[in-house]
Amino acid sequence: MIRIHDALPQSLQRLVPCLSSKPWEQKHVSSGFYGLKSQTRHAQKNLSVAVFPSRKKSLARSRTNVFYAQSKNVFQITRDQMDKSRGPWEDSSEALDLDNVRSTLIRLEDSIIFSLIERAQFRRNDAIYQPDAIPVPGFDRTSGVRYSLLEYILREHESLFGKLRKYTSPDEHAFFEDGLPHLVLPPLNYPKVLSKDHDEINVNDTILRIYLQEIVPSITERGDDCNYGSAATYDVMCLQAISKRIHYGKFVAEAKFRANRETYVPLIEKQDAEGLMALLTFPAVEERVVKRVRNKAATYGQDIQDELVEGIIQQEVKYKVEPEEVAQLYSQWIMPITKEVQVMYLLRRLEDEPPSESRNDAT
Repeated sequence: MIRIHDALPQSLQRLVPCLSSKPWEQKHVSSGFYGLKSQTRHAQKNLSVAVFPSRKKSLARSRTNVFYAQSKNVFQITRDQMDKSRGPWEDSSEALDLDNVRSTLIRLEDSIIFSLIERAQFRRNDAIYQPDAIPVPGFDRTSGVRYSLLEYILREHESLFGKLRKYTSPDEHAFFEDGLPHLVLPPLNYPKVLSKDHDEINVNDTILRIYLQEIVPSITERGDDCNYGSAATYDVMCLQAISKRIHYGKFVAEAKFRANRETYVPLIEKQDAEGLMALLTFPAVEERVVKRVRNKAATYGQDIQDELVEGIIQQEVKYKVEPEEVAQLYSQWIMPITKEVQVMYLLRRLEDEPPSESRNDAT
C-alpha cells in the first residue's frame, strides 16, 4: 500500500502534517469528495490534497491516490511559494554591492580556467566548427546550410536550459536568441537592478568569433582525435563562462554609476564614449587581475605532487593550459570587451529616467 505522506516530496511533507504514514488514520475526512486539510494555517491557505477511495471498499482498505496538479485542480501551490527566492538577489542593493560584484568576478575566473583546462585535453578537431562537416539534424533557416556541430550542440543546450528560465536571468545571455523556446517554469520576479533594455546589449557574436579564431588555437594542439562530442561540449562550457563574465560588466557599470553618479551623468549626456572608457580604466587593477588569473591557471593546470614546491609557476612543469595564454586571454580580450559592454550600457543608462532628473543630478 502506498503511504500518502511518504509519497509526497520532503518539501511538501512539512506542509502536510495531517497526512500520517497510515492512510486509515487520516482525520478531517468527509463523505463523497474526501478533502484533507492541513493543520497549519499556512498550508491550509496554500495547499489542497484530494484522496479518492475505490467505490466498494471502505477508506481503511482502499487504494488511495494522491493527485498533483497546478492551478485550480487537485494540488495547488501558490506562485509566492514557487518563487519564494525571487532569484539570486533579494534586492538591487545586494546585487550591486561592490564586494558581491568582486566575489562574482573572481568566481567566474575559476569557471573560465577550469573550462579551458577541460577543453585543452582534446585536439583542435576543426571539423567541430565547420558547417556541414558533421551530419547534425539542424539547418540554418536563411541559407539552408547545415549547422556545425558546435552550433548544433550550443543551440540544443540553450533550448533545454531556456525552458528552465535560465535566460530570463539578467546575468545570462543566449548565443542564439532566435532559438529560445517557451518556458516550462514561470519566470522569476527579479528586482529591477539594471536599466531598461539592458538585455539588448549582447556581444556573444564577438565572443564566438574570438573564441574560434584566437582562443581555441591557443589552448589546443593541432590535429583530430575524433573526440568531437566531448570537445564541443567543453567548447559550450567555455563560451558560456566567458560570456557570463563579459556581460557581468553591466552590473559593474551600474554599481560604479550609482557610486559616482555626478561624474558619469555629464559624460552620458554628451555620449562621450571615450571619456567613459577612460573613467572605467584602472591599469593597476587590471594588472592585479591578470596576475591573479595567471597564478590560478598555473595552480589549477598542473598535477599536484605529494610535496609542494616553493613558487607556483615552475619552468619545468608541463601545464594543461599555459598560464600565459590565460593571462593574455584576460588582458587582450575579456577585460577590453567587458569595458566595451560597460560603455554601451552606460551610454543608454539615462534612457529610462526623466530628463529633469538626470539634469538635476548633473549639476
